[in-house]
Amino acid sequence: MTSQLVPPTRDTADAAVTGAGSLPLERLLKRADFLRAARGKRVVTPGFILQIRTRPDTDGPMRAGFTCSKKVGNAVARNRAKRRLREIARLVLPHHGRRGTDYVLVGRAQVTATRPFGLMLADLQDALR
Repeated sequence: MTSQLVPPTRDTADAAVTGAGSLPLERLLKRADFLRAARGKRVVTPGFILQIRTRPDTDGPMRAGFTCSKKVGNAVARNRAKRRLREIARLVLPHHGRRGTDYVLVGRAQVTATRPFGLMLADLQDALR
């Protein structure tokens, strides 16, 4: 009898990555929230720009938003850059972010869509320090 290898599903992969000590992550959707974050602290990394705003409700959930202007490229390049930003935020922010804080990741032209993924993860971890 041969054993069959079953590829991991998204649920099992998420469980392996998130762990028990992770914080919930919500999305920023309103323009006003993005504008408030733009007035907060800004950290420039080689792969993206991180804008950080601490909200008055420090017990509230951590929220993340993602944006890429037309300078990043055409629609395909912008969508790829945003998908990459969403994924690094999903992997890093629950472990290194703070409650009651808004994070906006802004894509950079010609870099966000092509920078190696491991370096982008390291960029976000460094920016949160």
